[in-house]
Amino acid sequence: MSAKAISEQTGKEFLYKFIFSSAAVQNRFRYANVTPETNFDKLTQEHPWLLTERLVVKPDQLIKRRGKLGLVGVNLDLNGVKNWLKPRLNKEATVGKAKGILKNFLIEPFVPHKQEEEFYVCIYAAREGDYILFHHEGGVDVGDVDAKAQKLLIRVDEKIDEDQVKKALLTKAPNDKRAVLASFIVGLFNLYEELFFTYLEINPLVVTKDGVYVLDMAAKIDATADYICKAKWGDVEFPPPFGREAYPEEAYIADLDAKSGASLKLTLLNPRGRIWTMVAGGGASVVYSDTICDLGGVNELANYGEYSGAPSEQQTYDYAKTILSLMTREKHPDGKVLIIGGSIANFTNVAATFKGIVRAIKDYQEPLKEHEVTIFVRRGGPNYQEGLRVMGEVGKTTGIPIHVFGTETHMTAIVGMALGHKPIPIQPPVAAHTANFLLNSNTTSTPTSRRKETVSVQKTKVEGSPAKKVKTGTSVAKSTVLFTKQTKAMVWGMQTRAVQGMLDFDYVCSREEPSVSAMIYPFTGDHKQKFYWGHKEILIPVYKNMGDAMKKHPDVDVLISFASLRSAFESTMETMEYPQIQTIAIIAEGIPEAHTRKIIKAADEKGITIIGPATVGGIKPGCFKIGNTGGMLDNILASKLYRSGSVAYVSRSGGMSNELNNIISRTTDGVFEGVAIGGDRYPGSVFTDHVLRYQDTPGVKMIVVLGEIGGTEEYKICEAIKQGRVTKPVVCWCIGTCATMFSSEVQFGHAGACANQASETAVAKNKALKEAGAFVPKSFDELGDIIKNVYDDLVAKGVIQPAEEVPPPTVPMDYSWARELGLIRKPASFMTSICDERGQELLYAGMPITEVFKTEMGLGGTLGLLWFQRRLPRYACQFIEMCLMVTADHGPAVSGAHNTIVCARAGKDLISSLTSGLLTIGDRFGGALDAAAKQFSKAFDSGMLPMEFVNKMKKDGKLIMGIGHRVKSINNPDMRVQILKDFVKQNFPSCQLLDYALEVEKITTSKKPNLILNVDGFIGVAFVDLLRTCGGFTRDEADEFVDIGALNGIFVLGRSMGFIGHYLDQKRLKQGLYRHPWDDISYVLPEHMSM
Repeated sequence: MSAKAISEQTGKEFLYKFIFSSAAVQNRFRYANVTPETNFDKLTQEHPWLLTERLVVKPDQLIKRRGKLGLVGVNLDLNGVKNWLKPRLNKEATVGKAKGILKNFLIEPFVPHKQEEEFYVCIYAAREGDYILFHHEGGVDVGDVDAKAQKLLIRVDEKIDEDQVKKALLTKAPNDKRAVLASFIVGLFNLYEELFFTYLEINPLVVTKDGVYVLDMAAKIDATADYICKAKWGDVEFPPPFGREAYPEEAYIADLDAKSGASLKLTLLNPRGRIWTMVAGGGASVVYSDTICDLGGVNELANYGEYSGAPSEQQTYDYAKTILSLMTREKHPDGKVLIIGGSIANFTNVAATFKGIVRAIKDYQEPLKEHEVTIFVRRGGPNYQEGLRVMGEVGKTTGIPIHVFGTETHMTAIVGMALGHKPIPIQPPVAAHTANFLLNSNTTSTPTSRRKETVSVQKTKVEGSPAKKVKTGTSVAKSTVLFTKQTKAMVWGMQTRAVQGMLDFDYVCSREEPSVSAMIYPFTGDHKQKFYWGHKEILIPVYKNMGDAMKKHPDVDVLISFASLRSAFESTMETMEYPQIQTIAIIAEGIPEAHTRKIIKAADEKGITIIGPATVGGIKPGCFKIGNTGGMLDNILASKLYRSGSVAYVSRSGGMSNELNNIISRTTDGVFEGVAIGGDRYPGSVFTDHVLRYQDTPGVKMIVVLGEIGGTEEYKICEAIKQGRVTKPVVCWCIGTCATMFSSEVQFGHAGACANQASETAVAKNKALKEAGAFVPKSFDELGDIIKNVYDDLVAKGVIQPAEEVPPPTVPMDYSWARELGLIRKPASFMTSICDERGQELLYAGMPITEVFKTEMGLGGTLGLLWFQRRLPRYACQFIEMCLMVTADHGPAVSGAHNTIVCARAGKDLISSLTSGLLTIGDRFGGALDAAAKQFSKAFDSGMLPMEFVNKMKKDGKLIMGIGHRVKSINNPDMRVQILKDFVKQNFPSCQLLDYALEVEKITTSKKPNLILNVDGFIGVAFVDLLRTCGGFTRDEADEFVDIGALNGIFVLGRSMGFIGHYLDQKRLKQGLYRHPWDDISYVLPEHMSM
């Protein structure tokens, strides 16, 4: 959500820190916070003024009208404050219908003042701008300020000044206080804008001869502006509404939500309730809550929440296990029900998300059975059949009663079943598999009545080019027709899946050309992207610069923006600079409201229709669809969206728009056009914009509106019906009727789904719509029935004349999606068994990376996982790390370091220099580990005595690898070898091969002192002992690792550290190009050539 209430203390802290005004704001930062854990001795040390001043104390828990409720202690000393708190602190209180614990209080200095020095000021956001309300009489008895107060609208992008404030707001204020008040209000408004407040009320605001005092304050800020205001806001805590506790599980889900591109929400209403929900989609989650409350379950409804936006399997697992954990803590005498519901998804892979839920159910199967939990599932969308199958299977294997339903069942029918109001079907209809829709078939038919190519659709202007924009004063009239079969669009963002979905829709609608002309992606250079047009591959250009794209594609008039919430504002404003664009769809959720309002203003001035933000888009069957609207091809075909129908709809919710496609296709001849305007408080276009378009479109015969709690736009539909501006039948239902039944305020999934006054409730709007003449069902459950009745009536009157259905052309299934559905198989190009980065967490040989750190495996343990796929013993990990340390470097003179240095001094980069050094590693330098291990192992395993081994190697004329050193000798031992030898002797369970090599060393050093077992040879033989005796490998596995070069890898890895060190050293010393000196080169030319 966007607008979130903050505590009075937080609001005042923002004001005191950032207000800029010539008015003297008094008592800055003079407040103290009291909770049940407060130590008053420490509190007085931090705030010594508590001991010397008269005080005011009040709860700071989003409670309205505290003064009238007797929750403000006034003009007290500190002992008086303590006595006042005793019967209240940590005690239950009732405020309206809400009961809660008073546990957070604010103490401030008492400000002596007269009644005439109290004023009221409030700033709140509206679509057209921000309203400032001022009343010259403030305090607890201010009354109906909306009726009393003077009001000033500061329109979007307008500035405020003191003269304006004095003329509009301060005419009744005392003359001697007008200048101070004007300066303060201007400063307050600028603060409000700068810190992205959406509501700010001060009552009373006291102005005395000493200055301005902010006594009581209530405020909301736009939480989506966190990325802009973080530096000033800091870490803001958003307290829950009074009467609802802040649960750690809510905070956990909020944290998951913040870290995810998906949407995850959870609000606990009654943790002891027996009805729990796990609903996909912001709109659907409200509909399910409504239905539960309508059927009498309000007191047993445990939670409100939603998951949407294609969460990963791991994210849905984390979400589901949180719900299951909560619902299995306390038993209920009647058992419990879990409703896993949702509308028909547009782009979420239902099977993938259900896998996470199934994992959670398996983990909690015993508690679920113990608490007698019954689960009801209803879902549709991409791959939903597989998701439902998996869900049904887990019910059978665990013994948990799970009832599974698909799109053939009305979305909320499972609620009636769960609450015992409807029978549970013994054998629900089996929906066809996704793939079946994509096969050539002539058996497709309209579910309700046979459909004709509508006689009433006039193929005049509606099917031609979009209407031209006509200037009317400051704004420009917007086109009635947004999309036709010739519409060309541009997509902002590298959303290849959405674009391919649009092209498949175009193809199945028998469009002559693709609807997507180009893509814009600023993060790569201009190039072409490959897509499919039916069976054929085509290329669509991708531009880095929007100007280039517009110039080369002048026929484009629609832009679909998949820009992120951070870049959507700038990219949309840039788009509107090009006159050819008449419609923009903004998909991003979480754009700050202040930015959205600027977009709306610019769009109105230019006559551009905005769909969104926070939307899936819209669809015009047979013509054009925006992005992922309508879902995958199976849903496009099932809902008959490939050809035009007679019913147009407008909805806020994207997921619910797909549900409307399903309902309308099952009860009428189909959809003519559908738009999801988005769930934000200020959508770019509103219900009436589209309802009036539909009224003026001949092909539309009836209109369906799915409204929502919050805002007053639905009342404009009422007025349009009453005034005769809308004459076509309108079926309307506003979701969110449950809100009036809750004891505390609940913020639903959409940012705009919150009623700030009685007229904004869904109940009030449904009542007004019915009185105006719209067809309003009793509940969402009945929406389909009402639509069918109105449609049948229009058919009976001859307004709609259904005709024959024409099967659409077939579209091949994408390879990736066919593989996802399990319809095909293909051998992989690569196989890997050491690492998997695909899930929520990186896995090393099956071990999560968090576990790697938790167990402190170190570098040696990590190497054991990645090289040997084993969790090695601690001593083995330490030995590997010691080997890396002793092989890290051996000075600049050795060939590898020398090459690295020469390369670095030649100006080459780190990778080139490192590679130059590594390429010298072989049998003569550093690569003796493997060879030594093989030679000694072969001799030892064959039973050859050390002396026999030495003699044989001499006879064969071969060097014993790992024996000999240029500098070190038996009299000047290599301390690296000594350190490793001591460790191996103390920690290895057995070191037979090392002992054998040491016997060989005795023989070789007796002949020449420097023929010692060197560090390469030592590591080689000790590593063989490690592999053979640590218990993690068979003998064959140990020998295989030696054969494939694992031991040389130790030297390569260790010495890379040294080579990098030499490279950095040369760069730091700024050494120039190396040239070998002549006097160090013997020039041995043939004599006859030199003569």
